[in-house]
Order: sequence, then structure tokens, then C-alpha cells
Amino acid sequence: MDCPRWLPLESNPEVMTKFVNCLGMKPTWQFGDVYGLDPELLSMVPRPVCAVLLLFPVTEKYEAFKQEEEEKLKGQQQVSPDIYFIKQTIGNACGTIGLIHAVANNQSHLEFDSDSPLKKFIEQTVKMTPDERATFLEKDESIRVTHESSAQEGQSEAPSLDEKVNLHFIAFVNVGGQLYELDGRKPFPVVHGKTSEDTFLEDAVEVCKIFMARDPQEVRFTIIALSKDSY
Repeated sequence: MDCPRWLPLESNPEVMTKFVNCLGMKPTWQFGDVYGLDPELLSMVPRPVCAVLLLFPVTEKYEAFKQEEEEKLKGQQQVSPDIYFIKQTIGNACGTIGLIHAVANNQSHLEFDSDSPLKKFIEQTVKMTPDERATFLEKDESIRVTHESSAQEGQSEAPSLDEKVNLHFIAFVNVGGQLYELDGRKPFPVVHGKTSEDTFLEDAVEVCKIFMARDPQEVRFTIIALSKDSY
């Protein structure tokens, strides 16, 4: 059976904020661009930050690294049972998976409408395995429809469903004082060591720098932070 494919989501903070708002997350937190990695530019990002999304190119170098990392980490990590992790089985859905990872692991910070489809999805899948959550997402019409309309909304023209997109979204979150990388293409979350609410953005950016250093010729990296709306 062919796996379902969605249109890719653009790395546009306004589109992402509107997407989660359409699914019933209140606009008390917003997605925004991280314009640079030096302390001065990071200081411009509204705080607190509860999640960071990284969009990066999937290159041969990265795929080789991913394979090695998987072998090395298998069974070696202590992953908190509180982590919400979902596998990606839908083509081009990495943006939506990243948003689900960002939201599901920060429910204590975020606010939702009483009839929020996103909150309902998280509650219905919280006791499932990452694979079961993926199957459940394939059948969730409200998220799919919102994804489709959001994918049409960015600045650039949406590519066709069959077009090969080699850019990929992952999320970074702080759960229990540990920095986690959540990537639906990986078999499990990756633990990147200790973090805190105060240092979370800087700690996540340090990991983003490692991704960039792995492919120094590449410029197609985007970092987006989910920050408390300070306006």
C-alpha cells in the first residue's frame, strides 16, 4: 500500500501559528523566526521559548550520519516516559509532525479552546505507541484538511504532491530538564543532554549548529521558535 502524501508545509512562522490556531490552540504563544545564531540575534527572540523547529536539507551526508547515530544510540538512552513522540508515515508531513511534537510536549504552557481538534488528537493518542499515533494521524481529517489549506498559504507556490522535497522539519523540546530532538523519521527521540527553561533556546541552537557544520556547503537551514506572545 502506498503511504499517503500531503503537500509540504512552508517554513513560515505566520502560516504555522495560523495552522495551530485553526486547530484550537490559543494565540498566547506564537511561532517566530530565529534570524541568526549569535547571542545578539538570539536575544531578540521573545522569551520564554518552549520549542524550536529546525528545517534542514536531507543530504547523503546526513542520511549516513542518521544511520550511524541510530546504531550507536539503540538501547543506550534514558528517554523520559513523558515524551510524546510520533512516527512520520505520511509523505511531506514533517512540518505537521514537528508542530505536533512542539505542542504535545508543552501542554502545561499552552492554552486550547475547549473543542480544539489538536488537543483532542493528543489526548486520544497519548497512551499509544509512536507507530499507532502515526496511523491515527493518517485518519485524522481535521488535521489533514488544516494542513492542506496551510500548505497552500505560504509565500512560495506549493509544490505538487509528487514532487520530491528534500527539506525536513524536526522539533526540539525540553522535557524534565533534558533537551530532546524529535524527528518522525527516526525510530526514537534523541537526548542531547541537560537544559533549562532559561537556556533552552541557546541549547537547541547549539545542536542546530552541529547540523549546519555537517553540511557546510548548504544554506537551506531555517530555525523557528515557539515563544510566549509578548505583545
